[in-house]
Amino acid sequence: MSYPQQGQGQQYQQQGGHAPVPAQQQAPAAAAGAGYNMKRRNPAGAWLGLPMITFGIYGLVWFFKVHTELHQYDRRIDDAATNALLSMLFGGITLGIWPLIMWVKLGGRIAEAQRAAGLQPSCSGGMGFLLGIFGFGVLYYQLQLNKVIDRYGDTPAGQQVSLAA
Repeated sequence: MSYPQQGQGQQYQQQGGHAPVPAQQQAPAAAAGAGYNMKRRNPAGAWLGLPMITFGIYGLVWFFKVHTELHQYDRRIDDAATNALLSMLFGGITLGIWPLIMWVKLGGRIAEAQRAAGLQPSCSGGMGFLLGIFGFGVLYYQLQLNKVIDRYGDTPAGQQVSLAA
């Protein structure tokens, strides 16, 4: 049985008498258990200050950035930043249902990040939804995100950190 040449940079492994197949490329163990720290934000500023100054635009920016940072922190968390932003921008087409779904799902993503940081998950999408009805959703979610960030002490945003789970 002849094997393909390895001169082209691919490695091959034989599987039980069948034709050789390319060996699986595996990520280094350190990269699998690591991510990038998120930015610590002032909860009151993210909730009230900046949205008032920017006439609500910062709320959309915050929603997008939080989704992006959650994915960069733990790659197992979906990269839903674009979908989240589009749901907020065009949510009126779906009578406001899709933005609510994305809002509740954000709570689940934050809970996953808390778990990955080795913390007991305390963020609830249901609580975020209820508080969001009364205008306190961003405040609640940012406080929950800051718990993950505080777990790494003074590690700057964008710095690689290890994940516990």
